[in-house]
Amino acid sequence: MPNADLFSITPVILCGGSGTRLWPLSRQSLPKQFVPLIGNQSLLQLTLQRVAALGRSPIAVAAEAHRFMVLEAFQAVSSGGTLLLEPAARNTAAAMALAALHAQALARAEGHPDPLLLFCPADHHIPDTQGFVDTVQRGVAAAQSGAIVTFGVVPSFPSTAYGYIEQGPQRPDGSHTASRFIEKPAAAEARQLLLQGGMLWNAGIFLASASTLIQALVDHAPDILQTCEAAMAAPQRETISQGTQAVAFVRPHADSFLACRAQSIDYAVMEPHRNVAVVPFSGRWSDVGSWNAVAELTPADAQGNHSVGQGHIHQARNTFVHAPHRPVVALGTKDLLIIDTPDAVLVAHRDRAEEVKDVVARLEQSGVAQALTHRKVARPWGWYDSIDLGERFQVKRIGVKPGASLSLQKHHHRAEHWIVVKGTAEVTRGNETFLLSENQSTYIPIGQLHRLHNPGRMELEMIEVQSGSYLGEDDIVRLQDSYGRAQHHHNP
Repeated sequence: MPNADLFSITPVILCGGSGTRLWPLSRQSLPKQFVPLIGNQSLLQLTLQRVAALGRSPIAVAAEAHRFMVLEAFQAVSSGGTLLLEPAARNTAAAMALAALHAQALARAEGHPDPLLLFCPADHHIPDTQGFVDTVQRGVAAAQSGAIVTFGVVPSFPSTAYGYIEQGPQRPDGSHTASRFIEKPAAAEARQLLLQGGMLWNAGIFLASASTLIQALVDHAPDILQTCEAAMAAPQRETISQGTQAVAFVRPHADSFLACRAQSIDYAVMEPHRNVAVVPFSGRWSDVGSWNAVAELTPADAQGNHSVGQGHIHQARNTFVHAPHRPVVALGTKDLLIIDTPDAVLVAHRDRAEEVKDVVARLEQSGVAQALTHRKVARPWGWYDSIDLGERFQVKRIGVKPGASLSLQKHHHRAEHWIVVKGTAEVTRGNETFLLSENQSTYIPIGQLHRLHNPGRMELEMIEVQSGSYLGEDDIVRLQDSYGRAQHHHNP
């Protein structure tokens, strides 16, 4: 009997990407893979649940700034694993190189064989987990023989939003040769490709042994591999325990990694590489890449309308309303996307859904804060929501996770009033430390050293009223911090 480890697969989840086509819900500070989009679960959570069927602890490659969002997703599905934290985004070739180098080094240290790695984007929706696992298993023989295996989705319509893979002859291992990769086509070409037959959507999911991918990088993108090798020569490691599971933070050397050029694995390796196999997947799949794709995840009425949350659609056709926070009414509309969030609203024709990212770029150039950040901001210790702002005052709702603390800090230009509305707060103010219960409050004068800690087992929620001459988030001096942030920082 073969060693079971020889055939086991380590999932590598690629958590990069900004998802700007799903603005205003997805933003740089909270990309789409972390947003609760389906059944109050994020796409990353659903991906972790899907790859759990492969049996090995996953590796996630993510931005340093998103590490606690990834950690929360691991916690939500009770998973341990490894987080490879990039100091900056360098696209999928570098992300996959980091993961392959890490997995190979770990296998060698533990005396295990060359690991098989399944690279999955964190932001895809594949509801048929068993069908997905079965398809991956059909690619194992090709991957073990030294091929890079990609999984193509059997197309259901002539999409212009996806790239295509042309299937070549069948290989002895049951897969097919990937004979050609085709960029996102125009509508007429997409129709012609489907008529031609043998075409699959490029899902961006790959299976290969660590050594196969590393050798392919040697052949086609040696500079990317070299910078990643330098970055992974002596990475920083930190382990966070959560119940019976543990998650390891692995940080490549920042300066070495920043020298890496950014390129997708498709351009860097897949297109020039000769030994590429493709396995078709016939189940439901979506990269949830636009609001049209999100709309298709919900059932339609007789007029083709879709709604989420408190959307109310009357005498309309082919309209999608996303309204999780308040009633939004669409009356007599046609072919519209209406996306409501607390601080920004998008109204777009359904034919222009792919152009949302261009609008976001223009908003960013114009200095519109909502292009990048939400009113409600996730933090390692919890979250805050700026609910009102005026001259010399700001009001925030603040939530602190059980056992979590904000940094020991002070402000030069603002005073703060804290009112506890749920849970218990342990307040450090100068040399004194005291507890506040629900409906109790305290005052932090300008320049006073202070800290907020949640000693309880339920979330602490409070209202903070700031007053002063300057209320910017950069008016903060940290004396102690549990999350490795700098003393002077733009976030609380």
